[in-house]
Amino acid sequence: MTGGELLAAAGLDAVAGDPHWFPHPVRGIGIVIRWCDNSIRKVSSHSSVLRAGGIALALGLPLSVFVLSREVIVMADGIVWWLGSLVSIGLAWTTLAARDLWNHVQAVSEPLGRGNLPEARRAVGMIVGRDTDQLSQEDVVRATIETVAESISDGIIAPLFYLALGGAPLALAYKAVNTLDSMIGHKDERYADFGWASARLDDLVNWVPARLSSVLIILAGAVIIGESARIRTGWHVLWRDGNRHPSPNSGRPEAAMAGSLGVHLGGSNFYHGIPNDRPIIGLGGRQPVLEDIEVAARIIIGVSLLSLLLTMGIMWLV
Repeated sequence: MTGGELLAAAGLDAVAGDPHWFPHPVRGIGIVIRWCDNSIRKVSSHSSVLRAGGIALALGLPLSVFVLSREVIVMADGIVWWLGSLVSIGLAWTTLAARDLWNHVQAVSEPLGRGNLPEARRAVGMIVGRDTDQLSQEDVVRATIETVAESISDGIIAPLFYLALGGAPLALAYKAVNTLDSMIGHKDERYADFGWASARLDDLVNWVPARLSSVLIILAGAVIIGESARIRTGWHVLWRDGNRHPSPNSGRPEAAMAGSLGVHLGGSNFYHGIPNDRPIIGLGGRQPVLEDIEVAARIIIGVSLLSLLLTMGIMWLV
């Protein structure tokens, strides 16, 4: 993938986001995952069978997505060079989610600004897995900021990272891993075995992007807030609290965001009525407020620009 194609894909994402009418590859990947999940359970529910099937799916689906998308680009390029370039741009566009993340954040902050908490709860429920029916305004704000931090990594930085390494096919393979983790990479009774490999693979492919995201969040936050001291604060919280999250990756961007905003994140959440207490990230920081969502939204833009410049620079040098 050329730098120009990557820039065009990022431009499409900034302008169009993820329109619902577009046949997004991730939706197709989700259909395949559901079919595989249901099919293997018709064969056997034994833990060893589910574990073996989950490993095969975790490895086979991303590989299939990579090969299929690469062949589509090659075939299009064989017809005429510019068609291959257009297909590559279009597929790369589907891996980026900066505009979609921005839209979701605005869908939460706007009703909160009007004092419409029920609407804000419904909106945040579209981007988090926790129960949202009884969330207070403070909890809605916290959930939104936590999701922004995590989504910057897997919706912006990681796709750009894999686009730079292997073009649209590798970025789509990453999205397949990410979708597998979000759908079956859970530790509950149903997916403890079948989703084990997907969760481990997702940890692996997000290791570098999560740490890159943390640095870029701190840099973008300092620029947007206009205080260079935020770099020191952000780095301190990242170093101290980045490994306090149950995930080996999610805690890094969350800690960077908490330090940059000067807030604390984490605490008690409910999933299907079951409480889940997580360590506080940014201990000593204040309670996040509505205005922090707006700053976090601007950090989305800042990180997107910084990461795009960094990616283009690396591609140009290489």
